[in-house]
Amino acid sequence: MKLYSISLQSVRRKKTKSILLLIGLVLAVASVVTLVTVSENINASVATNLDEFGANIIVLPKIEQLAINYGGLSIGEVSYNNSQLNENDIIKISSIKNSRNISIISPKLLEVTTVDGKKNLIAGVNFKDELRLKKWWHLNGNTPNGGNQILIGSNVAFVRKISKNDSIKIKSEMFIVSGIIGNTGSQDDDLIFMDLSSAQRIFEKRSAISLIEMSALCYDCPIEEIVAQVSAAVPTANVTPIKQTVEAKMMAVHSFENFSIGVSLVILAISFLIVFVNVNASVNERTREIGILKSIGFRRVHILQVILFEYLIISLIAGLMGYIAGICSAKLVLPHLSMYSSDKLIVNYAVFWGAVFLSLLVSLTACVYPALKAAKLDPTVAFRYI
Repeated sequence: MKLYSISLQSVRRKKTKSILLLIGLVLAVASVVTLVTVSENINASVATNLDEFGANIIVLPKIEQLAINYGGLSIGEVSYNNSQLNENDIIKISSIKNSRNISIISPKLLEVTTVDGKKNLIAGVNFKDELRLKKWWHLNGNTPNGGNQILIGSNVAFVRKISKNDSIKIKSEMFIVSGIIGNTGSQDDDLIFMDLSSAQRIFEKRSAISLIEMSALCYDCPIEEIVAQVSAAVPTANVTPIKQTVEAKMMAVHSFENFSIGVSLVILAISFLIVFVNVNASVNERTREIGILKSIGFRRVHILQVILFEYLIISLIAGLMGYIAGICSAKLVLPHLSMYSSDKLIVNYAVFWGAVFLSLLVSLTACVYPALKAAKLDPTVAFRYI
């Protein structure tokens, strides 16, 4: 009789104990798979949504300055060799190696002009990208859908007594206020936003850009790497990451990872104890069986193989069933934990092999000591039960 046949017969003979052990391993593996899968999906969802919630990289024209001192007195700085950004730089940024990690590129043209006899800062933007970048904006009105429509900040509306659908004159052209931006507590409250192409036209700055705000997905790519690639693509620009924003985002993103690791370790420790107690009790009950095997010529290594192979079978089945149960549980849990209930489950098939390996590792590690104990059993003690 082959060794694996003995192991299979032992599993069939102890159906109740084998099923209970299988259930324990399946629950442990399923719990870990659920935690890992849900954690990966939530991290990806949180990373994506947080990275789109505001800029974390600013691209400005490179300006060189020279400090002037005369007679021991500092009389200021003189700028020279000033660079300019243009729309071609957006194309260059979009072609970097990690362009897939750039969620939003929002160019701006800033100009100061006189509006109804008062100085005001005008920002030419692409409204589609700007609204994606600034999800905290609350508009009293509608999103501009034409070149002659603008948005104004709350302070501008209050000081100038401007209401929605009013018309204002900028550089001899009339623009309609399609909406007023609610108070943000930032510089946006004092700005007038118009379409970028319209701003370039009326200020005679064709294709010119004052700055570029970017939202980079820094979950799976270091922000420094993206900054380096953008700097190489646009050497005439200063590329600066907003590190506080990035660090806050990454702290939120990795919090679920730390939680899932901690819970997984507790689950694995409990499952290890379950298997150890089960195998140890089984070995104590099989003293007679071990004595018979030794009496017919089985060596220690054979006894060890019989016991390990028995739990190897159970572990493989538990790994497969635990993975399936874990993925099903993750599908049920994710909609209740994700930032958006419509998020689809992203399945990492490497987790399958991890589940099988985890089941084998826990089971075989827990049964090594009891198996060695059984293999070293003194035949004279075993013979008393024959």
